[in-house]
Amino acid sequence: MKGAPPRHSESLVMSPKSKPNLEQVDRASAFDALGVTRNHVRILFVHRYPVEIEHCLYELKKARFVVSSDVVATPEQFAERLGSELFDLVLAEHPSPNWQETLLLNILREMKKDIPVIFLVNRLKREAAAKFILRGVSDCVEMDRISHLPVAIHRALDEKLLRDQRDRAEKELRRSEARYRALAGNLSYGICRCGLDGEFLEMNEAMIRMLGYESREELLHLGLARDIVQDPCKLTQLLGQSGANAQVDPIETEWQRKDRATLKVRLSGREVLNEQGELESYEIIAEDVTRQRELEDHLRRLAASDSLTGLANYRHLVDVLDGEIKRSNRTNREFALLFFDMDGLKRINDRHGHMVGSQALCRLADVLSCCCRAIDTPARFGGDEFAVVLPETNAKEADLVTRRICERVANDGNGPKLSVSVGISVYPQDGDTIEKLLREADSALYSMKQERRLVAQSRRAAGVH
Repeated sequence: MKGAPPRHSESLVMSPKSKPNLEQVDRASAFDALGVTRNHVRILFVHRYPVEIEHCLYELKKARFVVSSDVVATPEQFAERLGSELFDLVLAEHPSPNWQETLLLNILREMKKDIPVIFLVNRLKREAAAKFILRGVSDCVEMDRISHLPVAIHRALDEKLLRDQRDRAEKELRRSEARYRALAGNLSYGICRCGLDGEFLEMNEAMIRMLGYESREELLHLGLARDIVQDPCKLTQLLGQSGANAQVDPIETEWQRKDRATLKVRLSGREVLNEQGELESYEIIAEDVTRQRELEDHLRRLAASDSLTGLANYRHLVDVLDGEIKRSNRTNREFALLFFDMDGLKRINDRHGHMVGSQALCRLADVLSCCCRAIDTPARFGGDEFAVVLPETNAKEADLVTRRICERVANDGNGPKLSVSVGISVYPQDGDTIEKLLREADSALYSMKQERRLVAQSRRAAGVH
């Protein structure tokens, strides 16, 4: 193709009679709960084929997206368009003769653009998808399964929103000396003065209320700052200096309120000198960040979990596998990766409806959670595919776990009856990288499906039902 492909700018609205499936509704609800309007999305396509672009736009139309889109084909066009216009998302053909493997991601990093990227692929192996995820791609969507694109876009935009919220929270926590001085008269912050041994000498009303006490006298004997003041490293950090001119973040620690509740506080301080210029005491400002930390933990959990089943999502799965490989290299202990594929989900959807199909996925997720230890990680890899990471587990132990899971799935007492196919890989004998482990588990799962298909064909040929 010569020159830039045509530019698209369309408003795509779904018919009121059309309905997204349950998974799309679930993701939409999670997104809306964060207070974000996402009925309009600006997409930059990096693609050579208008037909495939139109296919993507059609799927987004069915999912009630309103899309403004633009199309480029070369790195030069991509960089120019990013510099002149704003986009929420990049949808890129992969592979493409105009691009080296991750050149697109490199351009985004160089331009300091935090824009989610989804690769549009054909028959991409799972291990390759995992490699792209580790390098920063939000998702890989097969063109022959393009109906998954709206869900992938919801997820990518969700995660971008969470990143933005965390970045804003971190910026708000950074303090300057000017802010420190301004806080001295602010009764929303606890302020206290303590001696060189860390004993409280006095404090303001906000400190008393923060810790749930009724009077200064109750607080004076607690010595909450003693372990910080008497530790040279912590004291240096508290005073905001490390070396001649360097600045460090204030201390964050846990204090206990009078009612035994745990309070997360962020502390900063300064030295107080007497008239002779000698160090007399320390003044400490305490900020209650308990709710902020709870919100950040909640956002982290959302970013790492699948909204339909509550299990870890595939991006978190890749992170866990990366961590287990590093740990196994230190401890010389094996770990196992189990791959599960629900048999006949399409048949369940066609016969009973998508809601029952989504419930079937949740039933499988419940079994995986019940059959796992605290150190295991059950995850939804995508669609009807699930995975479990079993630390410190060999092949024989992994086989016992899969048998237990398959039995529980088949006899969970609900209908319609479910079954799963399973593939197992063990580190390091089945692969010493994430890509190899995924490939081996996928190959074992495929072999099991083929074997079951042959058995079924033989039974039909013999007239056995």
